[in-house]
Order: sequence, then C-alpha cells, then structure tokens
Amino acid sequence: MRDSGKPGRDCPLCPRLVEFREHWRKREPDWFNAPVASFGPRTAPLLIVGLAPGLQGANRTGRPFTGDYAGVLLYSTLIDFGFARGTFDARADDGLTMTGARLTNAVRCVPPENKPTGGEIATCRKFLSATIAEMPSLRAIVALGRIAHDSVVAALGAKRSAHPFGHGRQARIGDLTLFDSYHCSRYNTNTGVLTADMFRHVFASVRDHLAVKS
Repeated sequence: MRDSGKPGRDCPLCPRLVEFREHWRKREPDWFNAPVASFGPRTAPLLIVGLAPGLQGANRTGRPFTGDYAGVLLYSTLIDFGFARGTFDARADDGLTMTGARLTNAVRCVPPENKPTGGEIATCRKFLSATIAEMPSLRAIVALGRIAHDSVVAALGAKRSAHPFGHGRQARIGDLTLFDSYHCSRYNTNTGVLTADMFRHVFASVRDHLAVKS
C-alpha cells in the first residue's frame, strides 16, 4: 500500500500542476519532474515545511531544497544546529543526512512561477496532514513563509485567525509548537527581509525548545 504521506509519481489531483509537470518532463526528461517526497526520518522531533519544489531545485533533483539557493542557507543552518550531518553539495547524492529533522513542502509538485493556487494548496494538504500524523516523536514544526504556516495551521485543525504568521513567532497547537520564519529564498535574503542571523535565531529557539522537551 502506498505511503499516504507521499503522492504517486503521476499524481492527478491538480490539473494545472499535472500539465506543468508533463511540459517539463518533455523538455527536461532527465529531471525528477514528480511530486517531491519528504526528506529525513519519520522519528525526528522536528518537521520543517516549505512552500513547494523549486523548478530547477527539488523538481530537478528530487530532494527538498536541493539545487537552488534556498537550500544553501537552510542546510548550512541545519548542520550547524545538529539537525543534519554531512556536506551539502546541492545534489541528492551528496551524502547529506538528516539526523533530527524532516523536510517537506505544503505543495509537493512544482507550480508555475512558484505560485500554487489556493485550491492546489488545499488539495495537497492531505499529504501534509499524513506526514505530520506519521511522525510519532514530532514536537515542533518550522513553517517557512506564510503559505506554509497557514497550511500547517489548517492541517492541525486550528483557526488561522488565532495563529497569525510572523517571523520569530511561536504558537502552541495541541501537543506541537509551531515556529515561524520567513522563507529562505534568494529574494528574501537578497532584499534583507531575512538575514542569516534572523534565520539562525529561529533554529536556536527550536533547538532550545527540543532540549527542554527531551
């Protein structure tokens, strides 16, 4: 039986994303060009949720945050704080392993212009919910950006109005603590919306929270 937290390679649920996926399969047949699975152990206490695979990043390599700029800051931070081990070389076969965290996306297929529609986000949420449910030791979630935040809140059955997004915010939802960060995209870092220190501060808070919990 297929993993409920992982859509099939030819997932048909979002027609616009299917059309985009088929276009890129024809144009770049050597790319991954499929829904991108979560990366990291199910037993991890931390889940990090991004928006969607980047066209030339995870959609090309098949691993979340791998192949585009966003992964540079994310993986270096995870390594520094003990959530990953190895060397990040922007390739799915670089040998990097997740040791205390798991990565996933609110939307598993690459959307045109990196902008999923509200309907696509809602349709894909069942996979996010399944991913959360299959992690028995989960204690904290980091949402990268408002869309990821809103989808996590909805997946946890909470009201978005009660838990607004804000960089550095923390929210207790049931047994989990949700941490917010601006997305580690090139645009956000180039414009100064997110600095490396701001990003590291979020993960320092997560590490301290998990240390208290353990």
